[in-house]
Amino acid sequence: MSTERVNPSELSPPAGFSHAVVATGSRVVFLAGQTALDTDGKVVGRTLPEQFGKALTNLLTALSAAGGTPSDLARVTVYTTDVEAYRAHAVELGRLWRASAGRDYPAMAVVQVVRLWDAEAMVELDGFAVLP
Repeated sequence: MSTERVNPSELSPPAGFSHAVVATGSRVVFLAGQTALDTDGKVVGRTLPEQFGKALTNLLTALSAAGGTPSDLARVTVYTTDVEAYRAHAVELGRLWRASAGRDYPAMAVVQVVRLWDAEAMVELDGFAVLP
C-alpha cells in the first residue's frame, strides 16, 4: 500500500491527524469500534487516557490480525463521552498514540456522544485501513 498525507497550507496546521490521506492498495480493512474491553469483555481503566490506550491497543490488535500495521490506517474516528476531558488530556493521548501507532497519522475526527455501548466506556475508536 502507499499513502500520501495531504495537509494543504490553506488549512490550519494539523496536530495529531492529517487533513486527508490518499491510499492505494488492494485490500480495505474496516475496523469495528473498539473500547477498553479486556479479554473477559470488561471495561478496564478508570481514566480517559487509560481507556484510550486500551481501546487503541484493541484497534491495532484487530488491524494486525487482518494483516495490517498502524501506518496502513487511512481513517480513525474517536467517539468520546466528554470532548472537554479529551481536549484536557490531548497531550497525553498524543503520546499514547505515537507510542503505539507512530507519527503517520490517519485522517481523524473526534465526536462527542451521549454514551457508548458499555456505560463505563469513555472512548471508542473505529476506522479503516488500506493494505497492499
